[in-house]
Amino acid sequence: MTTGPVPATSTSRVSTSSTNGAAGSTSGAAVLRVAVAVDLREELCRRIEELEPRVELLRNHALYHPMRGPADWSGDPGFERTPAQQREFEQLVDGADALFGIPDVDPAALARTAAANPRLRWVHTTAAGGGGQVKAARLPAEALERVAFTTSAGVHGGTLAEFAVFGVLAGAKDLPRLHAQQARREWTDRWEMRQLDEMTVLVVGLGGIGRSVAAKLHALGARVHGTTRSGEPVDGVDRLVPIDDLAEAVRQADAIVATLPGTAATEGLIGEAVLANVRPGTIVVNVGRGTVIDEPALVAALADGRVGFAALDVFAVEPLPDTSPLWDHPQVLVSPHTAALSGAEEERIARLFADNARRLLDGEPLVNQMDTIEFY
Repeated sequence: MTTGPVPATSTSRVSTSSTNGAAGSTSGAAVLRVAVAVDLREELCRRIEELEPRVELLRNHALYHPMRGPADWSGDPGFERTPAQQREFEQLVDGADALFGIPDVDPAALARTAAANPRLRWVHTTAAGGGGQVKAARLPAEALERVAFTTSAGVHGGTLAEFAVFGVLAGAKDLPRLHAQQARREWTDRWEMRQLDEMTVLVVGLGGIGRSVAAKLHALGARVHGTTRSGEPVDGVDRLVPIDDLAEAVRQADAIVATLPGTAATEGLIGEAVLANVRPGTIVVNVGRGTVIDEPALVAALADGRVGFAALDVFAVEPLPDTSPLWDHPQVLVSPHTAALSGAEEERIARLFADNARRLLDGEPLVNQMDTIEFY
């Protein structure tokens, strides 16, 4: 594995054109110049080049914020480039047709690059929910029309689905009560725990994560309902529910698993109107985006027993403020947005990127192309 700088020089580049905000067809082009804009280890850089030989991957490992752990795309905040290194980094990303990652995972850096690099046609975000970063860049209409944005949605589906199943089971088996009694060394009379194969779980959002959640819950015997906009059947989902009927659908659910991205349309979706209709003791799990759940409404539902347990990996504000009542609530499990983390994530994203590079070069639709109106 090469650890030193890799030269980022080339004389050829792909010929691209823009069509309705999507990357234009590049069928027949010899090379796609891609700048690595975040820390991606050399082994995976070479893997991308092996998977799609028409990619010329421009990188210099001395210029990146080094990762502190798996998939730490933002890298060490203590790392600072010299002025000369910063100029070199900007030249690197400004000379490419496409970017692996948003530069420094910084919306302002993305805005600078999009303005400085008129040849830029495609940016792949390392986040599944990269739409928030792109939206924060406040790119002009011209850039949103010219550049196609894709996300890493789907690479976290398995790990997040496992956390979702864990959250539902923790609520069903009353994990807080078990912890409390163990801490007190208290042996009580036995009590009946809920059984997953006798429960109905409503999965709010049937994208890549939601489909994985549904499959795992279905395999464990749960009856699975799922919200949908398209109405298309999904394996493992026993009943499809129009998203507009969410407030009624929760009446039949023993547990609710939110997997939705954070958009203007989903903000506060699981709020007072929805939580007013839940069965007493309903379990709530969130592995999507924290803004999907109205946290004050959730706290109120926990207080009066409408919600019996909540397992939350995401929050409206992160890190979760120390003033949040969620920290101290005995029926809440707080996870610091860590459920998706996996040592395999970097390779999965590299493979996804290589496949999309092939699609771009062959003029095929890109996987996970972002809607730059809703930004998801």
